[in-house]
Amino acid sequence: MGTDLHELLRSLRVWDVELPDFDPMAAPAAPLALFTEWLAQAAAAGQTEPHTMSLATVDEDGLPDVRIVMLHGADADGWAFASHTTSRKGRQLAVRPYAALDFYWPAQGRQIRLRGPVAVAPPEEGQADLHARSTGALAAALVGRQSEVLGSVEELARASDAAWQRAGREPDAAAPTWTLYRLQPEEVEFFQGDARRRHVRLVYRRTGAEWRTELLWP
Repeated sequence: MGTDLHELLRSLRVWDVELPDFDPMAAPAAPLALFTEWLAQAAAAGQTEPHTMSLATVDEDGLPDVRIVMLHGADADGWAFASHTTSRKGRQLAVRPYAALDFYWPAQGRQIRLRGPVAVAPPEEGQADLHARSTGALAAALVGRQSEVLGSVEELARASDAAWQRAGREPDAAAPTWTLYRLQPEEVEFFQGDARRRHVRLVYRRTGAEWRTELLWP
């Protein structure tokens, strides 16, 4: 089996598309504008779910954890995502409110990495964000108990059915543990892949209220 896996990995290829150019000297002064431009271009290029991202946190022992979450917005206050405060990520952020995000868009050979402190949005903002989403999102939030041990798939089905019914009856129902988080980046890296492995890496680092940029070796 090990040999089969090795052969499979060697047979795989990345970026089997025409990659766009990226001139770092023409990049804007702050990363948000470039992020918005790249996100729009990824969507236009047919990238599946370009608004999903890896979220990395650490627990109280300093051990890393990572999962895929959805971007809920990005502005001067930070890059937003949501979860239950009682979930694994919520508990980890309560102890160590610092995280990293990573967007990967193979349709264009692009990656964006961010890291910085994480702040909790006011509860009313979190609930407003939840209620602006789909009935399914509200039902999932009402089920709650994220990351707890599940006794059986039947137990989940019963809880989910009840939550869907409530979400339909009460579209403004509150999910008290559902929380909106904002990562306020101290560093943002834009990576543009190159077929000849001359990858372009532009990193923004925050200095007070300003940003400075540097190029990194690939």
